[in-house]
Amino acid sequence: MRIDPESYTRALHFAATAHRGQVIPGSDYPYVLHPATVAAELIAIAESEPFDVDLAVTCALLHDTVEDTPVTQVEVETNFGAAVANGVAALSKDDALPKDERMDDSLRRILQQAREVAMVKLADRIVNLAEPPSYWSRDKRLAYQAEARVILAQLGHASPALAARLGARIERYGGFIPAAPEPD
Repeated sequence: MRIDPESYTRALHFAATAHRGQVIPGSDYPYVLHPATVAAELIAIAESEPFDVDLAVTCALLHDTVEDTPVTQVEVETNFGAAVANGVAALSKDDALPKDERMDDSLRRILQQAREVAMVKLADRIVNLAEPPSYWSRDKRLAYQAEARVILAQLGHASPALAARLGARIERYGGFIPAAPEPD
């Protein structure tokens, strides 16, 4: 395992600048904590599974910049190269598509990239399966859990360690889903 600290720091600073002023939904934590936590999931398994750690971690740190900020794919490519830019693009949902088609489209594009990009998506969903915002409805929580199962089914082959961790998180997430109301 080798992580270039200068590359990591450059990507983290880029992400922090891009996400400046944003917070993690349902909290007051700065948003950059999210991509840094996704990167930590990848770093945690770097000793147990061989993969391009720099590619995965850089994509993790930048994975929401194109989707959630004014940063363009061209800017990512200029600063971090084509492999990272293509990975970030695949991880970004296409807002031009109907909402119910966005995830399938992103998963299809992820599968066309290096394995490390799929690993980022697995790590992202692991992180996102923490306790949901209190204002999420039961149906939204159920849908999010079901979507996580689709991600695991389609991308789990990319990393046995992350697949196992995501499977456990999916099950744990059930504890955040209130029981169905009793019929009248």
